[in-house]
Amino acid sequence: MTPTSAEELTRKRCLPCEGGVPPLSPDEANALVEKVEGWSISPDGKLIRREWTAKHFKAAMAFINAVADLAEDDGHHPDLHLVGYRKITIELTTHAIGGLSENDFILAAKINQLPIELKG
Repeated sequence: MTPTSAEELTRKRCLPCEGGVPPLSPDEANALVEKVEGWSISPDGKLIRREWTAKHFKAAMAFINAVADLAEDDGHHPDLHLVGYRKITIELTTHAIGGLSENDFILAAKINQLPIELKG
């Protein structure tokens, strides 16, 4: 059953994925990305990403550390990028299947709940 809201996604836990299952179809991924504000699907359909501009370096690092703790707790690890001392980009994919799984959207919904001090 496909979650109907971001709140439903945040109540789920990421499930271990060792491969052997297909990635989400474009229709399934498009339905889920609508539930996670600010995230977009890459042109190749293999990952989702979101960007933030933190107020300053320490705010960026605090957010990245909070994301790291959350990801470790859920056992699903994003690619984290910090450029120009405060521009953060997070990309989520399920490497074992070479594309998107529900886990990516679960973690995106949870990341959206984390506090971040934004620029301006």
